[in-house]
Amino acid sequence: MKKITHFIAAAALLTSTLTGCDKKLDVEPLNNAPTEKALLTSADVEAALIGTYDALQSRRLYAGQIQFMSELLADAGELSFVGTYAQPGEAFRKSLLVNNAFVANTWTESYRLINTANSVLANISKVETAKRDRVEGEAKFLRAITYFELVRLYARDWNDGNPQANLGVPLVLTPTETIDASAQVSRNTVAEVYTQVIQDLTDAEAKIPTSNGVFATKYSASGFLARIYLQQSRYADAAAAASRTIASGKVLVAYADEFTTTTNTTEDIFAVQITAQDALNELTTYFSTLGRSDVEIQPQHLALYEAGDARRAFFKTSGGVVYTRKFDQPYGNVKVMRLAEMYLTRAEANFRSGTTTGATPLADINQIRSRAGLAPLTTLTLANILKERHLELAFEGFRLGDIKRNKENVGTISYNSTRLVYPIPQRELDTNRSLKQNEGYN
Repeated sequence: MKKITHFIAAAALLTSTLTGCDKKLDVEPLNNAPTEKALLTSADVEAALIGTYDALQSRRLYAGQIQFMSELLADAGELSFVGTYAQPGEAFRKSLLVNNAFVANTWTESYRLINTANSVLANISKVETAKRDRVEGEAKFLRAITYFELVRLYARDWNDGNPQANLGVPLVLTPTETIDASAQVSRNTVAEVYTQVIQDLTDAEAKIPTSNGVFATKYSASGFLARIYLQQSRYADAAAAASRTIASGKVLVAYADEFTTTTNTTEDIFAVQITAQDALNELTTYFSTLGRSDVEIQPQHLALYEAGDARRAFFKTSGGVVYTRKFDQPYGNVKVMRLAEMYLTRAEANFRSGTTTGATPLADINQIRSRAGLAPLTTLTLANILKERHLELAFEGFRLGDIKRNKENVGTISYNSTRLVYPIPQRELDTNRSLKQNEGYN
């Protein structure tokens, strides 16, 4: 049994487990069933797809720990972590250990999700013709965004050295049902992972409909393409993808309204659905006074806001300590992608490339400023754009990626320091001798 609980690197040691389903959807979960027995019909495969979404709800993934840990790793004095958990403290001090449980669990849960998505794709021919494209597109979308987070956290940034040579994470594109020599996979390069992610998202954009309930849509896929292209400094592509997403018809809501509801808003392009039955917004756990109150906001961050900024008003003071109010809904959906991000991405991409795809950079930035209750700018600099991005997306998991692609420092730590890259979990190295550890870790 002990071997079963240790997930071998990219194989994810799922033994073809298909995770449970969103209870709101009244779909029976598929658990611990071999693929050939569990996925016999279209309904079975569709249930497995819901299981993939359910895996994304894990607190170790998009329900909060991906965002939380990366924010701590990126911080240079704007936050203070005062919690008693040792593992987040390691990220805050930029001194992650190879046996960090948060790091290990994010890896494990990511490959669990990927394996379920792979099972869906391996059985896509069983899906009813009218539903097949959508199911395939959603499975590829979920696999892609998970690989994107893995390669950003456990490998060097695209702009740090040679992505064609730098080690990324193992790419596993077929279901793992048994653990044998074939499960001893090695790490693909950063470039190979990005190529697969972009291919999956391109397919997803073509196959998922524009309207799809609370699930991923065509615009979720184009929005992630914009995010990825920006990380690669492919500015023309980023502006075009962001424009396609903005054309979705989504609209900005009042800043406070975006974060004080438990359901999706008209601004949400993709959100992880949280319910009292089977999930918890882990960002509430750490950032909110309704949780552990582990993250305190420092004057260095508050000083960045202009007078009258609605975003500055979205903090609260308790016992002389300042906290963000962004995550005061324990069962509020986690906003993975908002329309505001797309305006910021398009503004930056157009500014850097000297283009006006969709709108001028100034017009897009003033959309964000207007929603924040600020006067419009009449001229624009890159510093203006990056500041608006910093403030608008604060604490939502963007800071580390932005620091690396802009080649900034974290205090005295360089953007390309090995201290800002997760270690490959030691338990994965112990079970898979084909894996290589990241530089800077023993």
